[in-house]
Amino acid sequence: MAKSDYKAYEDKMQKTVDAMVSEFETIRAGRASAAVLNKVTVNYYGTDTPLSQVATLSVPEPRMLVIQPWDPSLLKAIEKAILASDVGITPTNDGKNVRLAFPPLTEERRRDLTKLVHKYAEEGKVAVRNVRRDAMEFFKAQKKKSEITEDDLKICEKELQDLTDEYIKKVEDAAAKKEKELLEI
Repeated sequence: MAKSDYKAYEDKMQKTVDAMVSEFETIRAGRASAAVLNKVTVNYYGTDTPLSQVATLSVPEPRMLVIQPWDPSLLKAIEKAILASDVGITPTNDGKNVRLAFPPLTEERRRDLTKLVHKYAEEGKVAVRNVRRDAMEFFKAQKKKSEITEDDLKICEKELQDLTDEYIKKVEDAAAKKEKELLEI
């Protein structure tokens, strides 16, 4: 079997890893990062709009995030959206900006965030395995239609397993990196 036969499945596995890594970015790690607000949307003239599209996000200090809305009437809506999200930080409003002060993580909060990292990593592994399962069903269907031989099917199974193992390792590495980041601070 040609490597191109697996390309679509490899792309799906890579997208799964990329999605999981972007989920990791939304987990705050004690340092200020605009990525923790990636999922926050603000009601802007009746439409839920990502916060980054209605305001400037800056990090003037390691533990401070400043949100400066382009439309000052959005201050209350931004505060409300942050409080409704699972960021876990209470915003303060100075009339022009919304400030988020990132407190140092407590040991209990670190454990909770580590559990969340493990949960996301397990979901990523399951998603990678689901891609493998879909690929196996496709190749078994080809075998049933006599488009490939039994030997080709065995080769496909082994190569798909190797590909799956490679992406599971990427998931584990990304989870270990995020966990280390949480514990360093």
